Amino acid sequence: MSRIALVDDDRNILTSVSMTLEAEGYEVETYNDGQAALDAFSKRLPDMAVLDIKMPRMDGMELLQRLRQKTTMPVIFLTSKDDEIDEVLGLRMGADDYVKKPFSQRLLVERIRALLRRQEVISTGEAPVAEDTKVIVRGSLSMDPLRHSVTWKGREVTLTVTEFLLLQALAIRPGFVKSRDQLMDVAYDDQVYVDDRTIDSHIKRLRKKMRTVDDDFSAIETLYGIGYRYNEE
Repeated sequence: MSRIALVDDDRNILTSVSMTLEAEGYEVETYNDGQAALDAFSKRLPDMAVLDIKMPRMDGMELLQRLRQKTTMPVIFLTSKDDEIDEVLGLRMGADDYVKKPFSQRLLVERIRALLRRQEVISTGEAPVAEDTKVIVRGSLSMDPLRHSVTWKGREVTLTVTEFLLLQALAIRPGFVKSRDQLMDVAYDDQVYVDDRTIDSHIKRLRKKMRTVDDDFSAIETLYGIGYRYNEE
């Protein structure tokens, strides 16, 4: 049974969403501010966190920043209808996905299920396609899907589930262009829709992480209006 932390200062959301998730078979922990959640996470991390952005004491952005210092567990942001800047910033900081308020609880459940499924595939190695389990070596890049490990020039890079899947999709066939739609299919289930900005934000963060170990990293090329391509050295 997967454990999901739901962090929101709206008690109605905490109550209704936790009831829905428990009915789906998940174990749910609820917190009404970021600090309370962080204190609990220091003792035991959940399998996934769903975070509101605007909360007292510690908001979702700061909580995510703290979490990304020690874990790559999947994180979904809950954002207000007009918070486009917060959505993009959250994705760049390492959130895997976002859902706008007011939201369909069924949509949230599907997003949660999709991310947990991909987390399980990576952690257990039970990928449905053999190619997805092979160690990938492309010049300075080495990726081991079964261990969810990535190194660049021998230095380890820590990626979230979504970042790992996007890099894997690009690196499997260097020189070939992947459209944003194709990358969406890699990172999300068919019933989950995300826009181009989501993929672009993940790619930007992926590049930023690679550049923490190599300032000159440029293997992921943007083809404007088309998509992305991995260029092997």
